[in-house]
Amino acid sequence: MAQDATPDQLDQQDKAGSPGGGPVTAAFGEARAQKAAYAQGEDRPLGGYLLLMAAYGAGALGLSGLVRGSGRGLPERIGAADLALIGVATHKCARLLAKDPVTSPLRAPFTTFKGTSGPAELQEEPRGRGLRKAVGELIVCPFCVGQWVATGFVFGLVLRPRATRLVASLFAALTVADFLQFAYAAAEKTESS
Repeated sequence: MAQDATPDQLDQQDKAGSPGGGPVTAAFGEARAQKAAYAQGEDRPLGGYLLLMAAYGAGALGLSGLVRGSGRGLPERIGAADLALIGVATHKCARLLAKDPVTSPLRAPFTTFKGTSGPAELQEEPRGRGLRKAVGELIVCPFCVGQWVATGFVFGLVLRPRATRLVASLFAALTVADFLQFAYAAAEKTESS
């Protein structure tokens, strides 16, 4: 009978202490109640967010294991120049992943195209439900994906500093070039006025 019961019936059985329920059913019931109270009728993919947080944590743990296995210790500090380089590179790389038309095939399974949002940038919205929506929300947000990118750059700096500085320099140079393009376009507008 417990196999045919609805989640609400299982919750009722747990509250009543019947043999069909147990602590696992109670925990799932409480999680559903918390999700409903939090979401207030909106589709919030909390389970998907949990999976993404677990994936991020597992990735950071795996990278930490690589650092330990390499025999390298963690640096006492990251120098100001490296921090600035990684910061600028993270900004550009995150925007490329989250907004660039060329990277849209990576986002397409999780998003819907809505138009353009700026020069060489797309506006997309997450689609689907659950994990698909959670991934969509992550990958259209440069602030969100920036955490993952920065983690890669920081661990790269520890594991392969020369290669990481080279790649980060490429993205930093691209960021400077972008700002110069905007400055040039603004100067052209001013001259033509």
